[in-house]
Amino acid sequence: MHPRPQLSRANWQDLCGEWEFTHDDEDAGVLVGWWRGDRPFDRVITVPFPPESAASGIHDPAPHPIVWYRRTFTAPEGERVLLHFGAVDYRARVWVNGTEVVSHVGGHAPFQVDITHALRAGDQTLVVRAADSVDDLTQPRGKQYWEPEPDVIWYHRTTGIWQPVWLEAVPATHLAELVWVPSAANRTVTLRAVLAGAATSLRVRLSFDGRVLADDVYSVDGPSLERTITLPRGDFRWSPGNPRLVEAELEVGDDRVTSYLGLRDVGVQDGRFTVNGERVFLRMVLAQGYWPQSHLAAPSEEALRREVELIMELGFNGVRVHQKVEDPRFLYWCDRLGLVVWGEMANAYEYSVDGVARFTTEWLEVVRRDLSHPCVVTWLPVNESWGTPALREDPRQRHFLESLYHLTHALDGTRPVISNDGWEHATSDIWTVHDYSPAAEDLTARYGTGEAVARSLGRDWPGPKRVHLGDPVRGDQPLMLTEFGGLSYTPESGERWFGYRTVENAEDLLASYERLVTALVGSDQVAGYCYTQLTDTEQEVNGLLTEDRAHKLDPAEVRRVNSLPAASVPTERLNRMIEETRRTSRGE
Repeated sequence: MHPRPQLSRANWQDLCGEWEFTHDDEDAGVLVGWWRGDRPFDRVITVPFPPESAASGIHDPAPHPIVWYRRTFTAPEGERVLLHFGAVDYRARVWVNGTEVVSHVGGHAPFQVDITHALRAGDQTLVVRAADSVDDLTQPRGKQYWEPEPDVIWYHRTTGIWQPVWLEAVPATHLAELVWVPSAANRTVTLRAVLAGAATSLRVRLSFDGRVLADDVYSVDGPSLERTITLPRGDFRWSPGNPRLVEAELEVGDDRVTSYLGLRDVGVQDGRFTVNGERVFLRMVLAQGYWPQSHLAAPSEEALRREVELIMELGFNGVRVHQKVEDPRFLYWCDRLGLVVWGEMANAYEYSVDGVARFTTEWLEVVRRDLSHPCVVTWLPVNESWGTPALREDPRQRHFLESLYHLTHALDGTRPVISNDGWEHATSDIWTVHDYSPAAEDLTARYGTGEAVARSLGRDWPGPKRVHLGDPVRGDQPLMLTEFGGLSYTPESGERWFGYRTVENAEDLLASYERLVTALVGSDQVAGYCYTQLTDTEQEVNGLLTEDRAHKLDPAEVRRVNSLPAASVPTERLNRMIEETRRTSRGE
């Protein structure tokens, strides 16, 4: 699969695999000229796996703030050659044949560069330097721990290259960027394209299930183009239960690109989350996106698809990939199979003026990368005030948090934005709460009625901080518990590591999970939930799956619990009654 499924070309070259590698603990490499690429490095690493991981072949979890990579390649034939990096944590500098071609700051956002000017006859030498501070807490790092060993809810680090690296050969005139903005209500899709070179026209062909929906040629008179395409009548809307995708082919001169889009609308209305104007109760699970052998990097392309399938087998209709910007191929499978995603950013832990600039730049790059994925239904830049720990005392931090909400909406006016998940919300389109109470009765007492919710959001907040920075009077925003549960159970070893509550056996785990979910779906005030968590992750054993993705419980039983009808979406109860009547009539 192409590493960027929504803007893919046939002529691309995978640069993952074996590279030369070395640590640079003394930061001597630039001074002595390692960037020239004329000296071999002393070790071999398998890219894109981070050097801390076993899959990389290095498997050195000790702190090494600077690492270098080197490899040779043969340039593909084409007028221009583009070099792409999916993600390099954190500060990257890149040289081709001794010429510095690009630098980038941000460990979760992609970057690319035209390297044609640096190419020469014969083999090409590519060198990458990655600097990843161990202890800079103003650097967005997500769950990567700054101490020597993982502890509590933090894990081993992921340094350097951790998403695919590839080359593309393109004509001088080619498609550089592509965004789809759908409107299911209006039966339109808006195309936004950025073009390189002297483009004069752009051809767009849209089809669904073999039926041509549009085939148009647009004149181009500048470096960008925006056109709105009206689609014919037909049932090809995308939704979690019915993930129909419209296939796209684009031509700019001799450049041929394939893409896809999902025709769908998402929003909030009357305290509920909606997809295509219909109320949908979100049943999500929190996924850390870590693998024991490869850390933040997925062990394989197949593992990304299997992760989506496992989530859906458990009966969840959504996933919150926590403190990580997941590989676009994961989002492709969510698009293709019908799993909604909350787009979340890896956070820092301390505030600084420089950190504001770095975080904002990277977050907006992330939003732009994922704008066209129909599975992404919300944006979530900050979790639990991480990176803004003094919101109540420091007006600068409040302005920063508020600005992230508005900047995100400025880039994308089609999705809800959650300013600060869990507590201390500024302006938010969904009010989210983190509540790890092990007692279902507590959840009912806090969220079972409108009066109870008003108390919980106002005076009697459930977490360590108030739910909202300002007036706790909720308007049209849905209320969701986006972290709850955290039940720890280790079926094999019996060891007791970190968790919010420990259970003794699988039966207790299932019963406890069912009680908590029943309390939430039984409230007509709650519009969705997100259970912590999908998999065990290092010292955390509160997953429904082990870290190797083995089930702790019968997936059919978990799916049954996740299928309980929600009081806040009355049609779910009606549909359940209809299905039970049909089963009875069939004698099942």
